[in-house]
Amino acid sequence: MSDIGLPARRSAIFLLDQIIGEGKLMSELIGSGVLDRLDPADRARAQRLATETLRSMERADRILQRHLQKYPPLTVRNALRVGTVELCQGEAAHGVVNAMVGLISKHKRYGHLKGLVNAVLRKVADKGPEQWPNLRTPRLPKWLRGPLVEAWGGETVLGIEAGHYAAVPLDLTPKADATAVAKATGGTVLPTGSVRLTEAGQVSNLPGFTSGDWWVQDAAAAIPARVLDVKPGEKVLDLCAAPGGKTMQLAATDADVTAVDISNGRMERVAQNLVRTQLSATTRVADVFDLTGQYDAILLDAPCSATGTIRRHPDLPFAKDGSEFGMLIELQGRMLDHALTLLKPGGRMVFCTCSLLPDEGEVQIEEALARHPDLSVDRAALDVPGVDPAWITEEGGLRLRPDLWAELGHMDGFYVAALQKS
Repeated sequence: MSDIGLPARRSAIFLLDQIIGEGKLMSELIGSGVLDRLDPADRARAQRLATETLRSMERADRILQRHLQKYPPLTVRNALRVGTVELCQGEAAHGVVNAMVGLISKHKRYGHLKGLVNAVLRKVADKGPEQWPNLRTPRLPKWLRGPLVEAWGGETVLGIEAGHYAAVPLDLTPKADATAVAKATGGTVLPTGSVRLTEAGQVSNLPGFTSGDWWVQDAAAAIPARVLDVKPGEKVLDLCAAPGGKTMQLAATDADVTAVDISNGRMERVAQNLVRTQLSATTRVADVFDLTGQYDAILLDAPCSATGTIRRHPDLPFAKDGSEFGMLIELQGRMLDHALTLLKPGGRMVFCTCSLLPDEGEVQIEEALARHPDLSVDRAALDVPGVDPAWITEEGGLRLRPDLWAELGHMDGFYVAALQKS
């Protein structure tokens, strides 16, 4: 049997085993080098197969349930899932079935289940592709779906799930001229000024990458820095800065920017991005709570559940269960309080999280206002191009969700609030 496609499929199954079985995030796995031995094409294919399988997990399981009397061990089940997704999305049955049978037959513990894999995937190949489009859009797990339905309502959550399942475009933040970047890359300028590409290919091969004309950043993630609206020469602090998209936005204004992150490795990436884009900022590896000084403006992108990024990171609902969210919510409040001590009187701060949970957004700001009498919300700061006034919430923040911009390709979930210190 040919080995074509086997390394990528084997690695995709391994990624799924680690995410579902061990609770590891794909970014952590890839960052630790688990795919480094693959050639670039197989590396990209393994990540794509794992991502598509996670995004389509509910559909794959519904197809497989029709052909399984009981669930096999996780590795075998993940091989069946990857195979089902490939078959139902149009891959040739012969190649997929042979590849998965071959991979399981060589497994030390589960080789005896190769016959099961062969029989099930042949049945999937027969009926699965016609059944696939009739299955519902995959839903979030109950531990997350319940709180979101309570917060936003069932219809909105269905829209969020549709955004998670839709193809994810690539968004670029231009250093200067959005129209020029769109023309060079074949993208479209979004209402907020980001450039969106529906079929990007290899990012490093796109025009303007080497010259640093843009950087990859979801359109929603680019809004907080626009809300902060820093001016040339202002002393600006970017907290929890990695991977650096907001840092580069701030630096492009010719402000005096200090970017801080607790991770040395992540801060190296910020520094690399600044070099590529020929932008200048001071980078520091430090704990937020150790910082002193006074700044005109602060951007705090606080650590959070990252539930707003599931459309691009579908592993999160499978690797996490919500048990750590309480700790994160408490940390956000403490970070916000300390950041205010670094803000000059009359200064302004943007607090943001890439979360869909009100406890990590709206509630944080309501409680911060109650703790700090000298703090107010600046609603006028949210009046930036492309921001719909309907997105502004009762307490004066900005709520972005994946169900928004459905006609444009959706966006990540974010909460953004502009704060003014008297």
